[in-house]
Amino acid sequence: MSSSFPSELVASKNGSRIVWVFDAKGVRNVWLADGPDFARTARPLTHYTTDDGQPIASLRLTPDGKTALYARGSELNEGQESANPESWTKGAKQQVFAVDTDTKDATPRLLGDMGCPEEGCEDIEVSPDGRWAVWPAKKKLWLASVDGKQQAKELASVRGAAIQPKWSPDGKHIAFVSQRDSHSLIAIYDFAGDSIRYLAPSVDKDSMPRWSLDGEWIVFVRTAGEEQKVPLIPVRPEPWTLWIADAATSTGRLLWRSGSRPEDSLPELTEDGSLNVAADGRVVFASEQDGRNHLYSIPAEGGTATLLTPGDFDVEDVALSADKAWVIYSSNQDDVDRRHLWRVAVAGSTPQQALTSGETMEWSPVQTGDGKSILCLGSTATVPAMPYEVTAKGREMIARQALPTDFPSASLVTPKQVIFQSEDGVTLHGQLFLPRNAKGKSPGLVFMHGGPIRQMMLGFHYMDYYHNAYAENQYLASRGYVVLSVNYRLGVMYGRAFREPPNTVWRGAAEYKDVVAAGRYLQSLPEVDGEKIGLWGGSYGGFLTAMGLAKDSELFKAGVDFHGVHDWSVFLTERPYFGNLALRPPDTETAVKLAWDSSPNAYVGTWKSPVLLIQGDDDRNVPFTQTVDLVQRLRAQHVPFEQLVLPDEIHGFLMWKSWIRTYTATAEFFDRTLKRGEKIGTGE
Repeated sequence: MSSSFPSELVASKNGSRIVWVFDAKGVRNVWLADGPDFARTARPLTHYTTDDGQPIASLRLTPDGKTALYARGSELNEGQESANPESWTKGAKQQVFAVDTDTKDATPRLLGDMGCPEEGCEDIEVSPDGRWAVWPAKKKLWLASVDGKQQAKELASVRGAAIQPKWSPDGKHIAFVSQRDSHSLIAIYDFAGDSIRYLAPSVDKDSMPRWSLDGEWIVFVRTAGEEQKVPLIPVRPEPWTLWIADAATSTGRLLWRSGSRPEDSLPELTEDGSLNVAADGRVVFASEQDGRNHLYSIPAEGGTATLLTPGDFDVEDVALSADKAWVIYSSNQDDVDRRHLWRVAVAGSTPQQALTSGETMEWSPVQTGDGKSILCLGSTATVPAMPYEVTAKGREMIARQALPTDFPSASLVTPKQVIFQSEDGVTLHGQLFLPRNAKGKSPGLVFMHGGPIRQMMLGFHYMDYYHNAYAENQYLASRGYVVLSVNYRLGVMYGRAFREPPNTVWRGAAEYKDVVAAGRYLQSLPEVDGEKIGLWGGSYGGFLTAMGLAKDSELFKAGVDFHGVHDWSVFLTERPYFGNLALRPPDTETAVKLAWDSSPNAYVGTWKSPVLLIQGDDDRNVPFTQTVDLVQRLRAQHVPFEQLVLPDEIHGFLMWKSWIRTYTATAEFFDRTLKRGEKIGTGE
């Protein structure tokens, strides 16, 4: 975990400049490089110096590449506070900054406060002339000049929450989503008239506006408005449509309609990144209508959508080429447990072309504005994530100076792809980490990712949370554990049927069968001591860890639960309608009982194995009360446990030292409980 983790790779609209964020042991900075010699020109643009828990997000470049903009700080919690894991006495803020890229050691200038209401909602949009920036915050849109001479001010007072701003090509209008209680509208703000108009308003939910290249029309997604008293237990399909509205008259028309089967539902994971207006007025979008997440394109005038990416694989990251005639994307085509880059013409006339392949992984593709270079982020099984230029000969690393010279690649193991089945016949993929030079039988550990809409792969992950988890699995292997990272049902990249199976999550937790299957698989290996199997995971992986310890303490002899869910029923009873009998779904009582029966708390009576519970008490994803409540139940049953509470930390720890502390504690806990068989107390 000593290497800098890259994210937010962006290219300027003109020229060959790129920027990205490096997180070096918790010290986040913006880096820059210019083509054609990206490797030689790579350098830090900002100069923050401390592991202070202040992330950088929504990195943008002005079209000419002369200014970079970014948000620094975390989103707000329910108390309207930004995360402050260093416990600064004056608190912390999430703010928007701009920094000049051609000035050596330029000082970032403050453009205004952000205050994003949820994780990942940072969205800075730069005007086509590079002079202005707009972003959503506190349910409003805020406008500031990039040069910092005009600080952020509210763009317009609109009822509801304003999100997803998009500049028109001429910079004279901003399209955005106006969220209302039960529906949402696409609105256009007109700078000249200081006015707002709505596009084809309806009772439904409109989102993801995209301008045509000539600014004459906008395409957007429409899904059904909210229906009350809908039964909770059945999972219903979510059909959707694409609409086109005339930007001048606000009149709209249907462009494309999905089917009504479950696989026709809106692919929420990827649709926002996939929806683009490309060359010749074609609209590119994602659909899972054939059971896989594929790309399609359709002319703006309508007609039949063309499948761009046929095959038994899923598409993830999507970008348009500089001339908007090609789609560049990442997928697991021909390599199910890795990612590689591909491209296809937006009209679908040319078959897909592989840009990368082999035992590497690539994601987040971008093409420079001059169309001469394709860049990406990538990794291998033993080399952590770094930025790369994609060339005819393969990949060339950028900013190699950020990779520590003593990074222990030679000491890491290459995990083996393993495929096995759950008791009900579901095929599962995993990565098996075998310790080097192990003598005799080793303890075994099952690792479960969070999400659950994630996939662990045969190399360092593209998300920082799981990049760290992969590093921890390597570390555990180096300490003599056989680690099996299991991609249980509910995960991505194995098709929609695998990701959306029946009787899962609070509706039955059938995915737990996959955890048991992973434990049994470890027991079957000659390298593993079948009496010393543990498990660990974070978030959804923490939930599955607790399930394993509560339901199968004979199989799982110890576990480490990072911020896991322990009682699903709480989330149902906290819904707004629960206190109103007139609005309750008809199966509310049955659903609450099913949710409880799908939770670890329901099985505390059979929980015997020791557990280490880890959570930050400013967690914005899983309420800290989930761990507080579980501890009281464990105490009542005299279950051995330890606790590691991080005051003011959030779900995905913001400080590098928090990861080091908790991951060190994880390894030491397993050493004491599995290797040495020490007894632990009850967390007092």
